[in-house]
Amino acid sequence: MEAKKPKFRIMKQGYDRFAVDDALERLQFELDAKEKQLQSYTKQIEFANEQLNLIKERYQSLVSELNVREKAADDIARLALREANTVISSAQNNADSIVKEALSTAKLVLTEIARISKDAQGLREDMLQKVHQLTESIEAFQVPKIPVVSYINDKDKEQDEPVDIQS
Repeated sequence: MEAKKPKFRIMKQGYDRFAVDDALERLQFELDAKEKQLQSYTKQIEFANEQLNLIKERYQSLVSELNVREKAADDIARLALREANTVISSAQNNADSIVKEALSTAKLVLTEIARISKDAQGLREDMLQKVHQLTESIEAFQVPKIPVVSYINDKDKEQDEPVDIQS
């Protein structure tokens, strides 16, 4: 914004002294106002620069803190992954042990079942042989003939009669 060039009336010994003084006073007032405004702006710039520096420091602090937290998060993720792998490995080892133990137990049970089956087969053959022998014994067994009852009765009567010894 350009200031108007003042125009003064010309008088005998130069310009109108009152008009020049008035213009100088006005210009001095404007100059003082501009200097005050300049000081105000300078203070505002200084305050803004201080605020900018504080914001930059805060920003750097936040960036640094963010980096630290990101590193911590990465470390935690790495540790969690390592721990998860350890847990998975342990679970696999436990599962393998359980499966081995179950297979061992199953093998023992199957061995015992095979032994019992073999023993049962031997007992079956033994029982079949004894049943066969018993069947042969039963078939070979002869029941004695029942005597005729009348013959027995006749014999009983003969015994009851007195025997003549002299004859």
